[in-house]
Amino acid sequence: MVSSLAAIAALAVAAIAEHFHAQRTARIARLAFGPSAKPALFARAAPIARIVGLTLAAFGATVLLRNDPIESDDAPDPRASRQLLVVLDVSPSMNLSDAGPATEKQMRGVWAGKVLQGILDRLDMKDTRVSMVAFYSTAIPMLQDSTDKNVLSNLMDGLPLYTAFKPGETDLQAGLQAAFDMAKGWARNSTTLVVITDGDLSKPVNPPARPASIADCIVIGVGDPNRATAISGHASRQDAWVLKSLAGKLDGYYHEGNSKHLPRAVLDKLTMIAPRVSDAIGLREAGLIALGVGCALLGLIGPLLMMFGAPRSYLRAVGEPASPQGTLA
Repeated sequence: MVSSLAAIAALAVAAIAEHFHAQRTARIARLAFGPSAKPALFARAAPIARIVGLTLAAFGATVLLRNDPIESDDAPDPRASRQLLVVLDVSPSMNLSDAGPATEKQMRGVWAGKVLQGILDRLDMKDTRVSMVAFYSTAIPMLQDSTDKNVLSNLMDGLPLYTAFKPGETDLQAGLQAAFDMAKGWARNSTTLVVITDGDLSKPVNPPARPASIADCIVIGVGDPNRATAISGHASRQDAWVLKSLAGKLDGYYHEGNSKHLPRAVLDKLTMIAPRVSDAIGLREAGLIALGVGCALLGLIGPLLMMFGAPRSYLRAVGEPASPQGTLA
């Protein structure tokens, strides 16, 4: 509503301004455009282009000002209907810096957080809760039923969480068991399970039966899958075969996340992504398009009029190239 009012106001102001500009231009039209007193054919649409450009720019800017796809002022619903459950590998190997598409690599855990952000940005926190189980030599619930997804982001920002565990072998089995125990009491098909690990495991994983509350499962692998890095006397790399096998056992989707974010097609299929969040993102995208097109019209119309605004026949007659006189259109 506010965006539409801003666009209408901009249209009215622009139309009035163009009316007065046309009156001023008419007084010197013969000097600028020759005996016909008319600009080039395309230049006659310049007033309309400027009005449309200013209207679109005002609409787009107002939409972007009022619609944030990440944050919401709505109070969280005490009876959440959706859950995001993250099972995060915090073993020392997750602090190796061989992840990310850039030449300068990042720590595996930090890059995993950026990949996960693609899901977090799509959450409607009014009726969604986030939980996290960290695992290394055992499993510890680090976050449960939180309404603040930024807490989860901060936990995946390079904190040395492995210091909370006794040194030992990486036990993904314990992490899955703790996550499944946490999810057993949640509503059926309400949860998206995200497992984040480099697959550097000491023993095979045989996950227990998936609770009915888990509707979707994504296994995200981080760490260079081709070149190993030495740590604690052994070579560590992302074991894609282990993670693909795990995704199959969990009836989920494996994503090689060392250099790529989650595909949008995968995100759109998640049960937990509320339709109204997609609508809000669509409105924001419409605002971005409107602002881009509007600013392009306003920015390009001036140079185009300078070069092509006057009729070619008049320019040939006076023996002059296209000049700034055309900007009077």
